[in-house]
Amino acid sequence: MSAPRYRRLLGRGRATWIQYGTFFLVLVLVLAPLVPTLVQSFLSDAIFRDEAAFTPSAYVRMFTEAGFGQVVWNSIQLAALTTVIAIAVSVTLALVLVRVRIPGGRLMGNMLLWPIYISPLVLAFGFILIYGPAGYVTKLASLVTGRELPWDLYTIPGMALTSAVAFIPLGYLYCSNALRMADTSLENAARTCGARPLRVVFTVILPMLRPPIMYASLLIFTATLEELSIPLLYGNPVGIDTFASFIYSNGLEQANPDYGILGASSMFVLLILGVLIFIQAMVLRNSQRFISVRGKATREFRFEVGRYRWVGFAFVVLYLVFGPLLPLLGLVGRAFTQVLSPLVSPFEVLSLGNFQIIFGYRQYVESIGNSIFIALIGSVLTTLLMAVAVLVARRSKFRFRRLTEVTALAPQALPGTIIGLGFFWAFLFIAPVNWVQGTVLALIIAFSVRAFPQAFGAIAPMVLQIGDELDQAARSMGADWWRAFSRILLRLIAPAMLSSFILLFVEMIKQFSPAVFLGSSDSEIIGTTALTLWQNGNTGAVAALSCVQILIIAVVVFIAGKVLKVRSHA
Repeated sequence: MSAPRYRRLLGRGRATWIQYGTFFLVLVLVLAPLVPTLVQSFLSDAIFRDEAAFTPSAYVRMFTEAGFGQVVWNSIQLAALTTVIAIAVSVTLALVLVRVRIPGGRLMGNMLLWPIYISPLVLAFGFILIYGPAGYVTKLASLVTGRELPWDLYTIPGMALTSAVAFIPLGYLYCSNALRMADTSLENAARTCGARPLRVVFTVILPMLRPPIMYASLLIFTATLEELSIPLLYGNPVGIDTFASFIYSNGLEQANPDYGILGASSMFVLLILGVLIFIQAMVLRNSQRFISVRGKATREFRFEVGRYRWVGFAFVVLYLVFGPLLPLLGLVGRAFTQVLSPLVSPFEVLSLGNFQIIFGYRQYVESIGNSIFIALIGSVLTTLLMAVAVLVARRSKFRFRRLTEVTALAPQALPGTIIGLGFFWAFLFIAPVNWVQGTVLALIIAFSVRAFPQAFGAIAPMVLQIGDELDQAARSMGADWWRAFSRILLRLIAPAMLSSFILLFVEMIKQFSPAVFLGSSDSEIIGTTALTLWQNGNTGAVAALSCVQILIIAVVVFIAGKVLKVRSHA
């Protein structure tokens, strides 16, 4: 049988054109928001105006006139405090649920992951409704104690507590997975030498958890620095700005924005996040000395601590109740009532009026449809593009394969606000694409670029598990690189691509920060609509819209779980 013959364009095979096309497409999409931001930081006026002149003065004015030094200090305080709280709680939760026998441990472990599926913006709404100055629990506690309570969400500690609840599931996932996979023979050896459970924890378990703790700490610290939702709702009203809220305020709330300071502050943030991402990579590179999982199988070990297990049980329950559950119940309660107050029975003010507001206005309904459309199209396109990018980076001899991977992972250091602002400048500066600004297409592009690292990370491990023998066998039969991918590898990595699609769909439904600069009245999404309603004081409609978003995510995650379960048994 003769080998298949493929057409060549300009002397090169289609594999070469596809590889170069993928590389340049990813490169252009990643550089599109970066280059205008860098150029804008050295201009005296907006990049799309003819009178803009070159000057580096914005970097000086950023600290002398704009008060950016205080913004840096606020951001570092918030990120550090959030990281300390999140890591302390998540490590304790992992130890209790994985190493101690407590009732309902598996169920509570699953409940701990709920905040992963909830937007930080929605979580912040819930915290204000419950723990804010006029929150349900705040008012109830004041009535019971007869005094004003000391907590205040509109401070850096209040912001850190809310942020910690949003990021604790990340720390818990890293630490609990490491504990489940660790070789318990080290712990057994310590116990045979007479070590009590607490000493085993501090001398054996915690040192072995150092890599996941370090990596989770860096991840949470970085994520807090780029988070917009909580600083915008808590800090902005009282003048506490962080990186993201500073860019938002100076870009959208000023009558005459200083575009130079916007560009300079964005580049400063990118520099800090880039350094943190580099440190993350170095932490993973130097973690080999902490290996405790070998070829020999070991049985999972749990401490028998007698009645003290109820202390651990109480800790987990208290966190679940006062952390994610009460704010979520507050959102649901506010969505279905005219007012949420301990002074009025909720059954006396039950109402569907908030949902009637949401579904009675075309603009609000369109925001829900736009969010679903953007998440659906964006997750499909990003998954397909990153699948090819992974194959180019890991399963080809393309000369720029390493650079393709680095470029695809680069948006890890790009906050959503800077991606939105950068694309805003790019669309206005490049005349042929002016029409994209303010459209749903602009949001799809920005959300997709933001999701490149997640998609690449979801697909790459599956590709690495597939042996090169399949590629070689296809090549021996005359197949080129693209045919081997489309006929063999594509089918094998389909489960990873499905997981990538689900992950990106959930993330894009939750995402809103790029849309604050790129959106318009015709391209509103759930996040921007909820933010506008909140600023107008319509908390009931915000709660109803938040419940709609949570319901969409819950349905998608439920269906995805069923599909993945069926595929795993196929």
